[in-house]
Amino acid sequence: MDTVYSLLSVLTEIYYFMIIGYLILSWFPNARGSFVGGLLSKLVEPYLSPFRKIIPSIGFIDLSPIVALIALKFVVMGIFAVLDFIVGIF
Repeated sequence: MDTVYSLLSVLTEIYYFMIIGYLILSWFPNARGSFVGGLLSKLVEPYLSPFRKIIPSIGFIDLSPIVALIALKFVVMGIFAVLDFIVGIF
């Protein structure tokens, strides 16, 4: 069961860094048009788009990625809690 926890932790950390990298690319002009920017856009934008619909941006500042990262952290904590519960039953 430890391998499931460690695998899930590694995958979420990679996704965190992908989101942060995507946000950093937004600071540079034409960076999202590059190969890396397009790849990150295909992987990260489907997760960020529902948050962008709910949370309005304040001027030029988009707060939805911060909320998305916090929500991802809570989802992973919930998955860990459910897995602990299931393992505790058996």
